[in-house]
Amino acid sequence: MTTSRTRITKAVIPAAGLGTRFLPATKATPKEMLPVVDKPAIQYVVEEAVTAGLPDVLMVTGRNKRPLEDHFDRNYELEEVLRRKGDEAKLTKVQEPTDLATIHYVRQGDPKGLGHAVLCAAPHVGDQPFAVLLGDDLIDPRDPLLSRMIEVQATYGGSVVALLEVDPEQIHLYGCAVAKPTGDDDVVRVSDLVEKPSREDAPSNLAIIGRYVLDPAVFEVLRKTEPGRGGEIQLTDALQTLAADPSIGGPVHGVVFKGRRYDTGDRGDYLRAIVRLACEREDLGPDFRQWLRGFATKEL
Repeated sequence: MTTSRTRITKAVIPAAGLGTRFLPATKATPKEMLPVVDKPAIQYVVEEAVTAGLPDVLMVTGRNKRPLEDHFDRNYELEEVLRRKGDEAKLTKVQEPTDLATIHYVRQGDPKGLGHAVLCAAPHVGDQPFAVLLGDDLIDPRDPLLSRMIEVQATYGGSVVALLEVDPEQIHLYGCAVAKPTGDDDVVRVSDLVEKPSREDAPSNLAIIGRYVLDPAVFEVLRKTEPGRGGEIQLTDALQTLAADPSIGGPVHGVVFKGRRYDTGDRGDYLRAIVRLACEREDLGPDFRQWLRGFATKEL
């Protein structure tokens, strides 16, 4: 299969996970809807896709994810109440999610892993390259990672993964890349990928984080990929196949990200993300930072 250089317009957001690390909060509320300050995490991700020029968004959902659809739909009753009150500021906030993008939904019937969730997007994506954004990673809009990845894909073809240098003690939490430099300082050529290796077995400290730009050849590879770690179909395993044989769908490159990333994947990092973002808000930051300094001094 030849490498695709088609302009990218579609983003896929897997959102079928159960969010067990946040129980009991996620018993009835999708983890993607947990607020990061005053906006659900999933909205940050959709905003990032749109900013990068991807107005066509497919969410791969599962059972109990209806609130996601409701959030990006119109709420005529609430809008009318706010309109009657003349509260234009809140009305704008309510309407923002609806107007962000054209959003589609497909259900992942069985929780068979990230690779299977991406495969569920095949009928919607077709034979075009596309982006995948995971909701656990929030990327600061001042550091346009996804836009850079799309540029790299346009230059080199194939697929592109986002990489982050992490402490070797943390590499077992991530997929890990074997890579060599290219002519671009922030771009590497990926020759191999390992899913969550031990520190001793890790080939590098370059961790894969939740942004991908993928050649459609990945779908055929995923169809043939056997369940791997955890009994799930791993996207990392499919990318490993593509990296080993560029004739399938072009090479695999990585963008080494050095910007601001907020990890909402576990409780501690979720809280830290909220604090960081609240501190940087113009409307909340000054008072919140003052309180935080006092709290840290007196209580800690």
